[in-house]
Amino acid sequence: QEQLIESGGGLVQAGGSLRLSCARSGRTFGSPFMAWFRQAPGKGREFVAGIGWIGSITTNTDSVKDRFTISRDTAKNTVYLQMNSLEPEDTAVYYCAAGARILSRAGTDYDYWGQGTQVTVSS
Repeated sequence: QEQLIESGGGLVQAGGSLRLSCARSGRTFGSPFMAWFRQAPGKGREFVAGIGWIGSITTNTDSVKDRFTISRDTAKNTVYLQMNSLEPEDTAVYYCAAGARILSRAGTDYDYWGQGTQVTVSS
């Protein structure tokens, strides 16, 4: 069993920055790929960015390209999402997820999820 705990959300003005953290614990060896998803009110869950736990492979969705950066610190068992130039459209609950399928953008491929952290961007 694996546990994921997100932190770092909050309220920020448009153009501002936030850094989300996802601390993982438990049996992590079966979930070599980590990702961030988000869900805005009234919308479906959207893949944001993903990273391999070993190696440097990353991917992100076009809407956050050049603004968001995913990274990981294996010594701290933590994945981060640095979000810059935030826009009101980025307002959502952000979820951390872990799974076995590398580079997958489908939520159904992820076995473990955090509880989510709210990000609100005001205009």
